[in-house]
Amino acid sequence: MSEAGRFTIHLQQQADYRILVQFDWKKAADLLMDEPPPLGETAGPNASRLLAAAAANCLSASLLYCLAKDEPPPESLRTEATCVLVRNEKKRLRIGRMEVKLILAQELADSRRFDRCKTLFEEFCVVSASIRAGIPMEVSVLDEAGNLLHSSQEKKD
Repeated sequence: MSEAGRFTIHLQQQADYRILVQFDWKKAADLLMDEPPPLGETAGPNASRLLAAAAANCLSASLLYCLAKDEPPPESLRTEATCVLVRNEKKRLRIGRMEVKLILAQELADSRRFDRCKTLFEEFCVVSASIRAGIPMEVSVLDEAGNLLHSSQEKKD
């Protein structure tokens, strides 16, 4: 697979569990993340909330593009994303499922393209399609000198 769409974001721990996210787009504002109590102070969203926001945003943009292409009417879509947290067999907290509701203004619901778009838009959402399929991930831990301290990459025989 091509890496033409590859990007890197940077995260820096500020204090306690507050982590500043810096995006690779110069115009994009930094984002402060935090954990809920007792670890953090909810000074920003945590990773579960960002995952829900990412899936909901991607689905929203995909549906808007399908219905209205380059000129979606302002304030014509609202989206609600719900994450249901569950415990796995080891009692670790996990996202058990997501529920995303896209709420269209009448103008979009009446669009002549609606019947076609309602069956297509999910296929074009990179994030929700990736979540549904599972995301292979390599995790590495390095020291400040760049030395690899840990890698979760599966060993090839």
